[in-house]
Amino acid sequence: MIYPRLLQNLIDYLKKLPGIGEKSAERMALALIKMSTEEISDLSNSLVLAKNGLKKCAICGSLTEDNICYVCANENRDKNTICVLEDFKGVFAFEKSGKYNGAYHVLDGLISPIDGIGPDDINIASLIKRIDNLENPEIIIALKPSIEGETTTLYIKKILENRNIKISRLSYGIPMGVDIDYLDEVTLFNALNDRKDIS
Repeated sequence: MIYPRLLQNLIDYLKKLPGIGEKSAERMALALIKMSTEEISDLSNSLVLAKNGLKKCAICGSLTEDNICYVCANENRDKNTICVLEDFKGVFAFEKSGKYNGAYHVLDGLISPIDGIGPDDINIASLIKRIDNLENPEIIIALKPSIEGETTTLYIKKILENRNIKISRLSYGIPMGVDIDYLDEVTLFNALNDRKDIS
């Protein structure tokens, strides 16, 4: 073992974060060790507060500190247009672009029979309930272009096909397999503007 046990333990925990490899975890751990005890205490408190204080919005399923997120609570948003996303990271990506004024619905996963994830395992039922209370709704499906994303898109289209609902999807300019939250703002804006009806 190169590092003392306590430092190695910290490195191992940091490596559990997405996108953090061995070298990045080592740099982060060594930087954390150089921080003051007060700064470490503040960081630790922030982690605990975020973990305990954040929850899913009761309407859309996005991440919020309150029962209802700021998007769902905003009366100026177009509630008849709902952008369907895999997880809350996609909501933040759209909000950063500043170009979308509709509502969101977070599925919290994608249908994946190979992983044992079916329609009942993700947040589709509440989407249907929301749609039933809207007039002339439009659903924008913004799921990653993958087998799971396509399966989920087709399932949503199937259960909505006998209703008077406009269903569109982001344009195919998005590279295959890329998560929505990794797209730059221009690409995301263009994909949103160039969305296609699902026929």
